Amino acid sequence: MTISHRLLDQNDADASIRLGQEAFGFPSDPAPATVAPAKPFPPAGAHAHGIFDGDELAARLFAREYLSHFAGEQVPTCGIAGVTVKAEYRGRGLLTDLFAAVHDAAKDRGEVISTLFPTAPGIYRRFGYELVGDYSTVEIPSAALASIRRPAGIEVRRAGVDDAEAIQRVYHQWASSQHGPLTRTGPSFSGGAAEFLDSFNGVTVAVDSAQQVVGFASWDRGPSTGRGSAFEVSDLIGSTAAATAALWSVVASFASVTGKVKVDTSGDDLARFALPSVDWSVVSPRPYMLAVLDVAGAFTARSVTAAIAAELEFAIAGHPIGAQNGGYRLNVGAGQVDCRHASDSGGVRTYSPQGIAVAYAGTQSSANLRTVGMLSGGDPGDDSVWDALFGGHQFHIRDYF
Repeated sequence: MTISHRLLDQNDADASIRLGQEAFGFPSDPAPATVAPAKPFPPAGAHAHGIFDGDELAARLFAREYLSHFAGEQVPTCGIAGVTVKAEYRGRGLLTDLFAAVHDAAKDRGEVISTLFPTAPGIYRRFGYELVGDYSTVEIPSAALASIRRPAGIEVRRAGVDDAEAIQRVYHQWASSQHGPLTRTGPSFSGGAAEFLDSFNGVTVAVDSAQQVVGFASWDRGPSTGRGSAFEVSDLIGSTAAATAALWSVVASFASVTGKVKVDTSGDDLARFALPSVDWSVVSPRPYMLAVLDVAGAFTARSVTAAIAAELEFAIAGHPIGAQNGGYRLNVGAGQVDCRHASDSGGVRTYSPQGIAVAYAGTQSSANLRTVGMLSGGDPGDDSVWDALFGGHQFHIRDYF
């Protein structure tokens, strides 16, 4: 094999698309001899990386430019998608070379963490990724929503292009108080308001007595009626309990013609608190993984509670492809974090690459990380400080890529 890595361009579109279809499924009709791309390749905000054996595309993935919310800060993120290795090249270690190149390029762009939706988590753990959340579709019987009524003081109407800024404001208000959601800004979200509205059958906004948009729901009606049909909700986010209930009342109004409602959601969804029943069944889970690419940069990008001032030492050990291994020192004060490389002394608090990813996401306590072997050493008395600094927020992701 003569193995090389390079970025893909428009000339590689056909080979990339066919390789993706090989991994994720060809169209139901017989695959044509060539596949003409319908849009520019790669798409806006994406970097397509390929591993070649001579002139043959043997593996590829897309690296998307994102920003992720973490408790009020926007952290530069490399979103990985479309990871594919040609059948005859699997098991030869091509992904190691591919991820090493992709991670280096991402860090050069200033992206300090990376996330992806895995089909098999074990593949990606060796590159420092670990499960931190999920993006799921839940199903609710339409009949379970029939009793929901729109609260007084809230109106609902179909959204127009002029509502786009207010819709983004509602999303930002919610997302900035969480860990994990994408900002829906930047080159990977370059479509305008009209494109957003056209991507759904309908977008409904909830409006308060001051004529301020205080919630929105994006939805698709589906092609059929009856018990087996589904009304599909992509987003349902309210800034108030009344706004959330008003949006659910719009969804409930379809109960006479659809048998079930499918909602794309994550974690413990606040929208569920407005429902009159416990019906809420996950029908399509999509686990989400995170890796820390630039440890010092990732932690310095965070803000934390101003109530804690601390100097904490830690180390990372066991990362096979990154420069993350070694010692670090965190200085925390006035709500700000400064993280720098430091000497790695014996007995210091030590994370595995997967452990630092989970600690960064704040989805497990230090005690739990010690239990599963992702954290060892150091003073266990510092565990509560770490948990207070980087936990305390729900983890959510509301965009699939």
